[in-house]
Amino acid sequence: MTTTLLDRYTSLILRYRWPALLSATLLMLALAAGGDLVKVANDYRIMFDEDDRRLKAFDALEQTYTKSNVAVIAIAPEKGSVFTRKTLGAIEDLTEAVWKTPHSIRVDSLTNYAHSRADGDELIVEPLVDGADALSDSDLARIEKIALRESDIVGSLVSADGRTAGVVVNFLLPENPESEVIEITDYLDALLDSARASHPDIAYHISGFVVINRAFLETTQNDIETFLPIALLVITILSVVFLRSVLGAVAVIAVLFFSVASTMGFAGWAGIVFSPPNAGVPLIVMTVAVADSIHIVTSVLQAMRRGLDKTTAIAESIRINASPVFVTSLTTAIGFLSLNASDAPPFHVLGNCVAFGVLCALVFSLWLLPALLAILPLRPSSAGFRGAKTLDRLADFVIARRKILLWAFPAMIIVLVAGIPRIELGDNLTRFFDESYEIRRDSDFIVANLTGLDKLEYSLEAGREGGITDPAYLRKVDAFAAWFRKQPQVTNVQAFSDLMKRLNKNLHGDDPAYYRLPDDPELAAQYLLLYELSLPFGRDLNDRINVGKSASRMVVTISDVTSRDIREINNRAQDWLQANAPDFAQEASGLTIIVAYMTQQNITSMLTGTITAMALISLILIGLFRSVTIGVLSLVPNFAPALMTFGLWGFLVGQVGIASSVIIAITFGIVVDDTVHFLSKFLKARREGHDAPEAVRYAFRTVGQALCTTTVVLSSGFLVFAASGFEVSWVLGVLVTITAAFALAADFLFLPVLLMAFDRART
Repeated sequence: MTTTLLDRYTSLILRYRWPALLSATLLMLALAAGGDLVKVANDYRIMFDEDDRRLKAFDALEQTYTKSNVAVIAIAPEKGSVFTRKTLGAIEDLTEAVWKTPHSIRVDSLTNYAHSRADGDELIVEPLVDGADALSDSDLARIEKIALRESDIVGSLVSADGRTAGVVVNFLLPENPESEVIEITDYLDALLDSARASHPDIAYHISGFVVINRAFLETTQNDIETFLPIALLVITILSVVFLRSVLGAVAVIAVLFFSVASTMGFAGWAGIVFSPPNAGVPLIVMTVAVADSIHIVTSVLQAMRRGLDKTTAIAESIRINASPVFVTSLTTAIGFLSLNASDAPPFHVLGNCVAFGVLCALVFSLWLLPALLAILPLRPSSAGFRGAKTLDRLADFVIARRKILLWAFPAMIIVLVAGIPRIELGDNLTRFFDESYEIRRDSDFIVANLTGLDKLEYSLEAGREGGITDPAYLRKVDAFAAWFRKQPQVTNVQAFSDLMKRLNKNLHGDDPAYYRLPDDPELAAQYLLLYELSLPFGRDLNDRINVGKSASRMVVTISDVTSRDIREINNRAQDWLQANAPDFAQEASGLTIIVAYMTQQNITSMLTGTITAMALISLILIGLFRSVTIGVLSLVPNFAPALMTFGLWGFLVGQVGIASSVIIAITFGIVVDDTVHFLSKFLKARREGHDAPEAVRYAFRTVGQALCTTTVVLSSGFLVFAASGFEVSWVLGVLVTITAAFALAADFLFLPVLLMAFDRART
């Protein structure tokens, strides 16, 4: 838009201020009407791309056997072991009760464990505990001895020390299980409340991926309902403090409200589904959108303090800010749109919605805001910005110490970037929640006292139908299981070979000498058939072997591991398979593996998206400043802050997850704003004949206040996320806040130095 067209547009808005206000309001209301259609998902699987090869492999494994939609309940008496009549009775009662949970298809516990034994020539398969109240002391001792020697259940349904037992419930859920998960968890919560009331001296803890689904839903709702009002209050207070104008702050908040309402309504009309990683969309839109209106209102107030009337001040503000506001909105939108390169679909939603919100903020800043400022009885404070003298002194310092800063700031960048190699990439679904969430506390208890929640799953192919009873196949399965049991952090291994060794012993009069794999394939097949026919209802082997008996499932449970540990275990297992059982060679499957590689994959894909965004933004800046050198030069203070943030994070924290993998794309689009505004004012002064140092002073004087204001407001808005109990939210908030602070430092201490050095070299 040329200057003449822009002046005509501004004049039209100011002349017809009321119709402009009304039309902007009608547009917002039309968009906001879709807000009632916004949906929230509570399925952790939304974190993964449907085309993810590991997710597809896991889906195939679940279709072959049974799905892993489980809830794990830990039962721990205050004193002693679980092998008492009272505690076993409580477990027995709970096992029976959870069968009635909606959508449950299988229940496994210490008491209903299918124990097999010999009775003459017969194979007896029965629950390990039947009627706990009537058990004698010798019965209790026998049950304890059996339970603690069964590799199938130690570290799974009972702890190795016998002080904690478990009940595992498996569910059959539809593809989008929102209402079903709520129904299940409500039932289980009520059931456990009743159990706690009946047995106050027994502790009950519940976790598992079905329960985590519910926690995802509650986290999304809590973050939206709690932090949005807080952020709005913080932004309002800071706007009043920095602008020193209540009505100016009111105009800013109006733009934010219109932008957020329009964005959420657009999401509803578009059928977008929100989840915890993108629950902060309204908060991010509010925080990012504040920059446009702050720059415009600040310029208006500064002009009025110089003696201009309000109408002229608004027109001048639009004239000098329209171009940089348009460019910064465009670059911010591009930064967020680059999130579409992410492998995690929730970040597509985050990027697209925030990009739409940024464009809404641009439209309302140039449409609603001037009309509203013209209507409001705006009176700037005579005191002006309190930090003006500080900015003047800072400008003098930068100019006087530019040679030192030209070396000192890059040195600081290098020192901080040295922390990046210390960073470990990885996520853990339960650790997405902090200790304020019951799911985290219960999960930590279960991991520490019963079993791990991370599982590696394998479908080991025999190569032919009925081949799983072949002795050669069983020996390879058994060797693989034995190798895993020697690995650190492995708490339990469920392998088909263990069942066959137990059956061989049972059918040789329970002689311990026969606890080995059968040598005759036909005899082994008969053992398996006899066992299957003896199993009670709901205890079939569909979760362990496929229908054609051509493959068996091996499940390895690991505890207290990082994503790097999981990747290393997986790599070692593949190496073992290649060397010892190449026909089994495959990567582990399961959600644990998907999560372990998720961050790595996301960083790789985001690198492509970020480079593309950087290229587009570079072209825009080159076009804006009509200089390739200036355009490229401006990228230095924009890209460096994100690297500095990661380096500092590497020194202080050392681990980043999926939230961090998108931080460069998010912050790059945001921090360009300050650089564009500073460069615009610097180049304006140079075109008017000022030398480079004086142009730096002019930039500090004219745009320094707005940069300080937007940085503090933006940082404070994102810092609200730090109070979230959801890791993706609070890490994102903290990292963006740190990056924004580094960006302001770069724009005040490094960019002016680069500009003066370049200007001198060119001259």
